[in-house]
Amino acid sequence: MPGTAGTGASVRTDGRVGTERIRRWPIVATLALSTTVGYGVLHYAFAVLLGPIARDLDASTTAVTGALTVSVLATAVAAVPVGRWLDRRGGRGLMTVGSIVAAVLVLAWSRVDSLAALYLVLAGIGLTGAMTLYGPALAVVVTWFPEPDRRGNALLAVTVVAGFASTIFMPLTGYLTAQYGWRNTLLILAAIYATMTVPGHWLVVRRPSYPGRDGTTARPRRSLRAVATDRRFWILALVFVAHLTATATISVHLVSYLVERGHPTTFAATVAGLLGVLSVTGRLTLTTVSRRFRVTSVVAVVFLVQGVGALALAVVADSPAGAIVAVLLFGIGFGVAAVAQPALVADIYGTAVFGTVSGMLAVPVTLAKATAPVAAAAARTGTGSYLPVLIGVAVACVVAAVGAGVSGRYLPRRY
Repeated sequence: MPGTAGTGASVRTDGRVGTERIRRWPIVATLALSTTVGYGVLHYAFAVLLGPIARDLDASTTAVTGALTVSVLATAVAAVPVGRWLDRRGGRGLMTVGSIVAAVLVLAWSRVDSLAALYLVLAGIGLTGAMTLYGPALAVVVTWFPEPDRRGNALLAVTVVAGFASTIFMPLTGYLTAQYGWRNTLLILAAIYATMTVPGHWLVVRRPSYPGRDGTTARPRRSLRAVATDRRFWILALVFVAHLTATATISVHLVSYLVERGHPTTFAATVAGLLGVLSVTGRLTLTTVSRRFRVTSVVAVVFLVQGVGALALAVVADSPAGAIVAVLLFGIGFGVAAVAQPALVADIYGTAVFGTVSGMLAVPVTLAKATAPVAAAAARTGTGSYLPVLIGVAVACVVAAVGAGVSGRYLPRRY
């Protein structure tokens, strides 16, 4: 009978959905681990290895640092095609291939003997970063969590764990380098990376098979053109470009600024290290408070507090207590974008085109990450003071806060 057949189909569908929902959290755990290791090896290790590599290649630290900029720009180049791939085919194959190639490139990194080779290898690592780090990991998570509340918890889990990547891998890389040299350190890190990422990406990461996911039906090919002319997209771009401009500038220049204000290097580095801990605190705070208040309102307030912190650095950073308070104010929003950006993209556009929209958004945001510290250094050199830089950071925070408030008008809509 038709009624019986329909009921049976419904039971099978509900059973499949129920079974797949059980698999969601193992996927989150796998991606949290692989993203942590990925950032630790492919990104944070570079800062520790910078000096030894420069000495071995007989190059300036500025020239070697340029390889990291190339890596970041390569990530931006790959962001849109990677996002479209994720919407169409999911993350399993992409992330598996990306992690295998990344491990091979880390091995190649250990053997570079010229700046040209270093730049080439780091460019490749940047491309594989687009295939394995936050972009694809959060896209996979979003497709498995159509419910906003549970999605927020899942995004938080990945970003909080990955927030400890620098805390784990910078000391580890330093220890290994002191014991074995930078080339052997990269061999060890390549082995760690391959072991902790490739099996999980291949064996655990999947795409949910139940249809509709969040009920959206937009096609990625059509959405790519439409998003480029969508006001909502450009408001989000303004928010996160302005915010990353501020955070990237402070993360690179904070130690130099505090030393310039008369603090010992050890104190300056210790205070700057608070930013990593505060990034986790900020993510936890955002996820908790946004359960009672609109997420864009919370984000706007946090960004304004960061602006106050930037101005406080200009006014009270001469004293140790003043410097700590200013960094605490700024640091509370340091990691907020990692949770807020995917949450807002999913809330405004839905999950069917999440990868495409996120990939397009990653292009201007990544360019800001690459260029903001350089622009800040030029401003410091040109004016002889960090004051214009800090004022610029405060203005960027205010712009991001206003944009976040405006973007709240679009939350009820679906793309």
